Amino acid sequence: MVHVAKEMKRLGLTMPLMVGGATTSKAHTAVKMEPVCDHTVVWVKDASRAVGVAQNLISDSKRDDYMAELRHEYEQVRARHSGRRSQDKWLSLGQARANALTIDWDNSNIPVPASLGVHVIDDYPLAELVDYIDWTPFFHTWELKGSYPKIFDDVDKGVEARRLFDDARKMLDTLIAEKWLSARVVYGLFPANSSGDDIEIYSDDRRDSVLMTLHHLRQQQQRPDGKPNQCLSDFIAPAGRGIKDYIGAFAVTAGLGIDERVAAFEKDHDDYRSIMLKALADRLAEALAERLHERMRKEFWGYAPDEELGNDELIKEGYEGIRPAPGYPACPEHTEKALLWQLLDAEQCSGISLTESFAMTPAASVSGWYFAHPESRYFSVGKLNRDQVEDYARRKDMPLTEVERWLAPSLGYEPDSDQ
Repeated sequence: MVHVAKEMKRLGLTMPLMVGGATTSKAHTAVKMEPVCDHTVVWVKDASRAVGVAQNLISDSKRDDYMAELRHEYEQVRARHSGRRSQDKWLSLGQARANALTIDWDNSNIPVPASLGVHVIDDYPLAELVDYIDWTPFFHTWELKGSYPKIFDDVDKGVEARRLFDDARKMLDTLIAEKWLSARVVYGLFPANSSGDDIEIYSDDRRDSVLMTLHHLRQQQQRPDGKPNQCLSDFIAPAGRGIKDYIGAFAVTAGLGIDERVAAFEKDHDDYRSIMLKALADRLAEALAERLHERMRKEFWGYAPDEELGNDELIKEGYEGIRPAPGYPACPEHTEKALLWQLLDAEQCSGISLTESFAMTPAASVSGWYFAHPESRYFSVGKLNRDQVEDYARRKDMPLTEVERWLAPSLGYEPDSDQ
């Protein structure tokens, strides 16, 4: 979003820019976006409020006062942000690495996967996924905040939530019976060891040839006493210790065939069913990722063969191991997804392609890594200081300015150059 704002300035575009969604905030807009452009940038909390903002921006009588109030509000946000940043306690990258998570590898039981390499499951049965659906995000798609099934008892939202759910279940039954969508899985298990903040994946279990290197980032702000500065590489046994460890990778989709069906709905001006189908495809893709991870733990990797968890426990991540995805808090830098795609030959095997910004197409797709060690946990890398970003650029052999652009939301400093 910051890059788009800068491009608008470079091209001389002066129309207002509205931004919103889960990846931004009023603070992000005030600190990162508004200062880098000459046009008005407005953060809008959700799409339902965009019309009112647009009315203020095009109104001859309201526009000037609205924009002046907005600039004043952003100045206050920046002042508060600056005050908080001055209180940040940073560690050098060396200090953060010295406070890495310590695992007793000599006494760790590292299971060997039953079968290494890449595996494909075509036309995964959608009916198997229904019981794995997390319905809470479905309601968020329709701007109905609340958790499933408690939302049905909400005084203000309950009736509408129940109607949406009934419509969704009817469409879900139909799309499964009539095979509107198809699902596909590609996953792989590979020999791996860590090397500092990186993870080396080997060509085979002899481990004398590095197939590729994954690059990860470490928490760099000072942690409370006794709390480590974590990096995903901490969960993989270090190279040179004589310990054989492994890592998994996956890409799944439940969106194959969706474009034709959505186009038919839109041709009939049936936006409701179009949005409903997209929302259900997203839920099925997430359910497929959940089901595959369960099978990974119990069958394919087999490190938790006796696991017995219900869907509520799965949603609460009560299982052993994690499946972080590139772009998410533990590994926020999206270009690493290209390595995942190369490792799995994911486009050929799954039908999922990547855009130039590393978004997945079809959109109803999920991808990520598998870590099996019982001490592996989800975490947020948080803000990064300049020394780590420079080190990361060297490790990836990428220009610093390019890395700073990809890591823009995670930077704890202002880059020197305009990107």
